Amino acid sequence: MVSVQHDFPLLAGEDSTDIQRWLAALSAVYPPTEIALIRQACEFAAPLYRGRVEITGTPLLQHALGSASILFGLHLDHETIAATVLHAVPCYVEKWAEELTGRFGRNVTALVEGISRVERIRLFSEARAAQDRDEAVQQIESLRKMLLAMVEDIRVVLIKLAERTQTLRSLSGANTEQQKQIAQETHSIFAPLANRLGVWQLKWELEDLSARYLEPELYKKVAKLLDERRVDRERYIAEVIARLEQALAAAGIAAEVSGRPKHIYSIISKMKRKQVGFGELYDVRAVRILVGGMTRHREATGAGMPPSASSRNRLLRSNVSEADDIQSCYAALSVVHELWPPISGEFDDYIAKPKGNGYRSLHTAVTGPRQLALEVQIRTHGMHHDSELGIAAHWRYKENRKSDAGFDDKLAWLRQILAWKAELADSDGLQEQFKNELLQDRVYVFTPQGKVLDLPKGATPVDFAYMLHTDLGHSTRGAKVDGHIVPLKYKLQNGQRVEILSAKNGTPSRDWLSTQLGYLKSPRARAKVRHWFKMQNLDDSIAQGRILLERELQRLGVTAVNQEKVAQRLHFHKLEELLAALGRGEVTPRRVGFAIEQEAPARPASIPRSVSNKPTAQRTPSAEVLIEGVDNLMIKLAKCCKPEKPDAIIGYVTRDRGITIHSQDCAFMRRVPEDKRGRILNAGWSG
Repeated sequence: MVSVQHDFPLLAGEDSTDIQRWLAALSAVYPPTEIALIRQACEFAAPLYRGRVEITGTPLLQHALGSASILFGLHLDHETIAATVLHAVPCYVEKWAEELTGRFGRNVTALVEGISRVERIRLFSEARAAQDRDEAVQQIESLRKMLLAMVEDIRVVLIKLAERTQTLRSLSGANTEQQKQIAQETHSIFAPLANRLGVWQLKWELEDLSARYLEPELYKKVAKLLDERRVDRERYIAEVIARLEQALAAAGIAAEVSGRPKHIYSIISKMKRKQVGFGELYDVRAVRILVGGMTRHREATGAGMPPSASSRNRLLRSNVSEADDIQSCYAALSVVHELWPPISGEFDDYIAKPKGNGYRSLHTAVTGPRQLALEVQIRTHGMHHDSELGIAAHWRYKENRKSDAGFDDKLAWLRQILAWKAELADSDGLQEQFKNELLQDRVYVFTPQGKVLDLPKGATPVDFAYMLHTDLGHSTRGAKVDGHIVPLKYKLQNGQRVEILSAKNGTPSRDWLSTQLGYLKSPRARAKVRHWFKMQNLDDSIAQGRILLERELQRLGVTAVNQEKVAQRLHFHKLEELLAALGRGEVTPRRVGFAIEQEAPARPASIPRSVSNKPTAQRTPSAEVLIEGVDNLMIKLAKCCKPEKPDAIIGYVTRDRGITIHSQDCAFMRRVPEDKRGRILNAGWSG
């Protein structure tokens, strides 16, 4: 680690040339003020990265710029590009957060911090090898925290996907063990994540490159077959494209037809899933038809560049015609089926029923020219744009909207994350413990402000309220879930937005403590309700407990005992807690008496007194004590403090034993409750 005390010098040499060339490409898209931030990030990072390499042997600066270029292709904002360049800074700069905040602002720093947290995902990939149970649980908890961290800003995840893609592109430079470990991690975690986000550009590349190192022989075999038949396949696709363009034009459908690139991993997967050979696959030969508003879409998106505010508005206006474009998709499908007979069971309508990640398209397989199987995908230009970029395609549109829109993005993202976790847990080789720990016992919901809360599965709105604040839980009277009123017993589901309706002076209900009624799932929330009821009428409970304790002491004839230690023997921290529990009936007097006997000092054995014939003077307390306003009452000296002349004394009226005389500093008298202080009388010695 180094501590940055001054500005870095201007770049020089190869680094400067590479960065200047790279910034020049970006300047065609980003305005000068945004380019200035990215340039500053490069100038800050380059000296730190100099001489350092990534795990593949690629220079770290080259790796950072390559990752940022991928995000540039996904149309991400300038802060994301700058954070990607700076992603490794925490490894080399002490107090990096303060340094980055001062130079680049809180947004960029938060992204870099998020990338750093996401690195904990490696703990998950190692969880299968963990021998110690506690270690495995800790790793699972780290993954859970990482997932929640990713929810905070989706750009963090996109940065990590881009960085992993860049690593795989140069993975040949790593050793064999590293290649397999990184490829397996990519296959199990990052590719499914890209799929859930709908970032197909990265999904296919992550899958293909990981398959290259996980199944090198099969990968090479399929790649060779594709290459050997490439010329014939390209000639065949050109013939299909010409026929389709002619037929679509004759039907009055504006469309763009192209060959669809083949991905080796998808071919391998289908060969395994369908248990067929390479030649029997339908989609080795495939075309894509893009129908409808090609001109409108290109104007709105700037031919692949991030849209400006004005073009964004044009795109919104163009959505009016999307229904017509969708109709054109089905019209194009009819044209395809008129040209060539469809293959039974090979049609999927992802427009009427989109995939979970938002993917929309029509898929069909037909028996094409020369009786060869042919796959055809049909979609609008907008659908194609979304399918290629996924959630990243909408980032520019979302970033200037108000907080509600940001919440909607987070909500959709969290649902995708939860679905992704389910996909991960179903994959081969993961511990059953991971499934139980991560999928079955927790539910993730939103507060109205967009904060994510982690609750036990089966939690209710009352659990949710107590998780936010104890007072809110006490005053809960109703709840809204996703804007709709629900019962307090309602079981919350992943990704829901919960709002608590409370009363100003509300109090909890005893029904909430019933496990059968189902108001509370969380033991923590139930403990808070139980504690609330315990604290009600606390003073009365303590006073009643003190009376019961006094009776027990009198019954046992014990006057000298440490009552605090009696409380501790019964597992109470303080005497007041024991008295309250005794007054509420939670502890029986018999049990307290048993503790008193254990704590009281052993009584000395009585020694017989010798008989004396000498007469003794008889003295009575009543003859020596004067009590204000009282006469002719039985008086006795207290055994607890044993007052003697000239001690200052007071009297205490008992129920059936007259007046007991105590020293004024008697410990018993100091603990007399307020409601019994009226029994205390002024007293003094006679003579």
